[in-house]
Amino acid sequence: MKLKVGLILLQLCPSFVFGEDWPTWRGAKGDGSWQATVSRVLPDQGLIMKWKANLEPGYSGVTVSKGKVYTMDRPSGDRERERVLCFDAETGERIWGFSFPVRYGSLEYGKGPRASLCLVDGFAYGLGAMGHAFCLEAKTGEVVWLRNLAEEENCKPPIWGFAATPLSLDDEILYHVGAQPLGAVVALRKRDGETTWKVGKDGMAGYASPLLLKADGQTQLVCWGPNKVMGLPVGGGRELWSVPYEVKYGVSIAQPLYREGIVLVCGYWNGSRAIRLKPGTGDADLLWSEEDRLRGLMSQPLYREGVCYLLDRTHGLTAFELKTGKILWRDRHQLTEAGRNPHCSLVWSDLKRGDALALNAEGELVFLNLNPRQYQEYWREQVVGKTWAHPAFSKKSTYVRDDRQLIRWELPDERD
Repeated sequence: MKLKVGLILLQLCPSFVFGEDWPTWRGAKGDGSWQATVSRVLPDQGLIMKWKANLEPGYSGVTVSKGKVYTMDRPSGDRERERVLCFDAETGERIWGFSFPVRYGSLEYGKGPRASLCLVDGFAYGLGAMGHAFCLEAKTGEVVWLRNLAEEENCKPPIWGFAATPLSLDDEILYHVGAQPLGAVVALRKRDGETTWKVGKDGMAGYASPLLLKADGQTQLVCWGPNKVMGLPVGGGRELWSVPYEVKYGVSIAQPLYREGIVLVCGYWNGSRAIRLKPGTGDADLLWSEEDRLRGLMSQPLYREGVCYLLDRTHGLTAFELKTGKILWRDRHQLTEAGRNPHCSLVWSDLKRGDALALNAEGELVFLNLNPRQYQEYWREQVVGKTWAHPAFSKKSTYVRDDRQLIRWELPDERD
């Protein structure tokens, strides 16, 4: 009887069997976590490729929702357009495409759009590299609304273009676009794209999506711009707190992390800052700063049981204590190659056990364990060409892309 009940529960709860969808940047929870029973032993035949589809260049990550896969690119035959594409998650068949005109001009690293799509309640929200915000019907690609926020809200494009994936909040969709004179974050009404409120001041936008958190019973946004880290009230108003942090070339890229009452930001040239939110005051102050030994880039750090795991630009994957910044170990570039711009997308697959999946810049999918003691790798497999685009994980598969193709690989289940 117990076995029969267990089987019924598994049938009713498919997300319990393997991972949930990946409907937005950094997964369903927005924190780089995905619950799945990935096998620590790679089968003799390696990973199984289920399908691949043609793509054009772009940095946009992959998202998956309700049996469909989404990403953005820039067609090489028509460099004056950006494109949104939707594929069938099971077969790889292209379902629809939508494109809009855009002029990159002298944009650095201008091969294609950067931000991932955000899938919410049957709609796809996105942001192009030059500031075009849009909402599409997720099933058909039909346009609900399209706005040029760079022009309409007076947003100066960052050196490397707009890159922050939109953030869903109730009836609004939030864009980190650096509107002037007010509006580091601009809130648009989901149904028609109309601006409802703006909050935060900075010289221009950073590249990271705002972080939504709750402290002292109050919901707030953490926005990391090129000049400071800000705590902002939802709905508009004066900033709750800010900590100065002027970064070279405005490269505030990796999304902030919030754990144990601490906001962590990890920069490229100017290092990491740990900001403590002071209970009962609504204020914040600098807990610690490390400018030389903890320098990230594009990769969002992961956190588990007091320890953070960051891809340091000089030393490779690094484990350190969140509260103190004390370094526990470095992998000396085992996870991904050393270079000018090292990169690797890190995702928890089993937070309780410390297992994680990582797609490095060389296109290798690495399965490893992150713990305070040492770097521990189970297996790795070449799954795509060189890439900086964030992968998606859903059900028993990972979806990866480079500048030529989108590929679905089936992951090994430890119970098989």
